[in-house]
Amino acid sequence: MRGETDREPGLGVGAVARRLGLAAATLRTWDRRYGIGPSGRSPGGHRRYTPGDVARLEAMQRLILAGAPPGEAAHVALREPPGEPRPPRGHGAGGNRVPVGEAPAGADTAEVRGLARAAMSLDVPAMNDAVRTAIARDGVVRAWDGLMVPVLVGIGRKHASSGGCVEVEHLLSTVVLGGLAEVPPPARPVNVRPVLLACAPEEQHSLPLYALAAALAQGGVAASLLGARVPADALAAAIRRTGPGTVFVWSQIARTGDPDWLSDLPGTRPAVRLLAGGPGWRRDRLPDAVRFVTSLSQAVTEILDGPAAP
Repeated sequence: MRGETDREPGLGVGAVARRLGLAAATLRTWDRRYGIGPSGRSPGGHRRYTPGDVARLEAMQRLILAGAPPGEAAHVALREPPGEPRPPRGHGAGGNRVPVGEAPAGADTAEVRGLARAAMSLDVPAMNDAVRTAIARDGVVRAWDGLMVPVLVGIGRKHASSGGCVEVEHLLSTVVLGGLAEVPPPARPVNVRPVLLACAPEEQHSLPLYALAAALAQGGVAASLLGARVPADALAAAIRRTGPGTVFVWSQIARTGDPDWLSDLPGTRPAVRLLAGGPGWRRDRLPDAVRFVTSLSQAVTEILDGPAAP
């Protein structure tokens, strides 16, 4: 055990905090309060986080973001082997909480700080004004990447570190959803074949799909949004019924990211194009026919350039 620690001294609290996007004080609190801390030692005797420790912290963070109280999340993360923990009973990923991806670099702008203050104050008129102004001025993709995601990510981190701000997340998600839903569908769609947007089975985080639908609408593409928790057989039925050019499937959390079922989706003539997005997917196991996209702008580009176009 000591020889392994000497070979792999691990990471200090500052490095782990940066990796997880948390404050170092939060990690020290989790260590003191819940016993989920560093188990390794550097050659000089300093406490260090091993890869297993970091995996447990990442598991705890995922569970908190899925709605579990920090104490329960720590208990499950410590009990399970490093990897994907099972959520505590009664706690699942709820509604539209937890945004897509990470906040882009340089996202700390006056506009972002203004929306964050409005969200923390539960100031609905100010939130509505900020979201709708950004969409009208910059378009959906830039407003999503530059304003909505940074604020949602920041509030998600507050929740992860304290267990609070649930009402802030829910209300801001509702405001964002409302702003995205106001983007009108194209009067004359450029796509001949339908585009289907769906969450993976049991995946409840559908907000990114609304962002994609709104961004496509601004690009002249009409899309059918099937929403959250779409069973595999229901998506297969929709494919057979509509003959889409493109199908996009979203997975936010790891326990909805098993991609094996994607291979069983029916083909169409001409062939349907399958796209997958979201941090939940096990990308090393995605079927060869499935193209993974890493951003909203890439998803829009892939769909505009794909078989859904005329």
